[in-house]
Amino acid sequence: MSAETDILVSPETARITFPDGLEARLRDRLRIQRLRTGKHSLGNRIALGLALVGPGLLVMLGDNDAGGVITYAQTGATYGFSLFIPLMIPLGFIAYLVQEMTIRLGAVTRRGHAEMIWKRYGAFWGAFSLIDLVVANILTLMTEFIGIRVASEIFHVPYLVTIPVAFAFIVSILLFLKYYTWERISLFVAAFNLVFVPLALFSHPDWGAIGRTFAGTGWALPGGLLSAGFLILVSANIGTTIAPWQLFFQQSCVVDKGILPQDIRASRRDLMLGVIGMVVVATSIIVISGQYLHGMPNAAALGDHSVLAGIGSKLGHGAMTVFALGLLEAGLIASIVITASTAWAIGEALDVPRSVNISPRRSLYFYAPAILGTAIAAGVLMLPHVPVGFLNLTVQVVATVFMPAAMLFLLMLLNDRELLGEHVNSPIRNILSVSVMVMLIACNGLYGIATVFPYAL
Repeated sequence: MSAETDILVSPETARITFPDGLEARLRDRLRIQRLRTGKHSLGNRIALGLALVGPGLLVMLGDNDAGGVITYAQTGATYGFSLFIPLMIPLGFIAYLVQEMTIRLGAVTRRGHAEMIWKRYGAFWGAFSLIDLVVANILTLMTEFIGIRVASEIFHVPYLVTIPVAFAFIVSILLFLKYYTWERISLFVAAFNLVFVPLALFSHPDWGAIGRTFAGTGWALPGGLLSAGFLILVSANIGTTIAPWQLFFQQSCVVDKGILPQDIRASRRDLMLGVIGMVVVATSIIVISGQYLHGMPNAAALGDHSVLAGIGSKLGHGAMTVFALGLLEAGLIASIVITASTAWAIGEALDVPRSVNISPRRSLYFYAPAILGTAIAAGVLMLPHVPVGFLNLTVQVVATVFMPAAMLFLLMLLNDRELLGEHVNSPIRNILSVSVMVMLIACNGLYGIATVFPYAL
């Protein structure tokens, strides 16, 4: 047995004692098991469904991070009501397709994503995937602190104050809370992601123009489909919808929560609920910016005060404040889940005790690297004159570049019948997943050509 699951018996007292953290994990799993085996009443089924909610909602609402909010705002400001609005629906299906595989893999193997790669494919590929993840996570965390920095200045609080306070909050709930409480507080923070929806409704957008985007008419695409500006925004929107950290986070979250094969259906509902929330929020942000920021000078460079100032000039100070609150929340929730994904991945790779239930004194190597990565990201955003808009788009594109390699490992694991038995991928899931990989590679390739050889396309 691993160090995580050893149970000790004291001969003097004949009493079972548990390693630090295991008792809390067992308590969480027993709570779910009691609901599984209880009365088959409507109330009990609802209670079980609510108890299983968490990983899917967190990964998808965390996906609407501060970098995503700014990217969607840049998209709407640049292209207005265009194909990016209906594009959110297929991107939602892609996100569900990818993340559903992590549910099955975690529930059946009861192992995290990094651990599976490390033990199944060896140290070289394990280290490759881990370095890939850690670099992408640090870069993505920079975009989260961008959101926190920009929002804090709207509230007239210096970012040299808000960034350290946000960092302390992110680290504290990871260090000092057990999994159940950490998950519930994270879900509470994530719920504020929905503030963009009423803001879009109250902005009284041109619903006719929005409807025409679904009919394929009224798309204004200056430069065409193969222009560098269009391709970078396509890559950025894909990168903010599916990213490597999401694979590692959700699978490890499923394991730490204690999801079993019989819970896969409920976990799929949890994920679908998160996907719907992600699509609705993303579309709302594009609608707001398309209605009120489209046509602004230097629209593609939005990211600093221009997004919020533009909204404030059109919708008033109250709307600007709500948007800033949503941006602050987006940065916080994403930082919480991305920091946790780094902790789980490094803990799994180093084969040390790895659970949010474990105290810091017992597993320094689980917590310390993740905290260090988050501290680096926070430190960069405390520097003056950071090119916010450029940095944000670049990070989203980098996530798209890293994603095919991450998906390749996921697909190999999901086709390993020895590991998953009847839960392996079906042929149609493999075809769809490979198609997503090809799309990512093609998009990255076209963007690279358009950037290096601007007149080639």
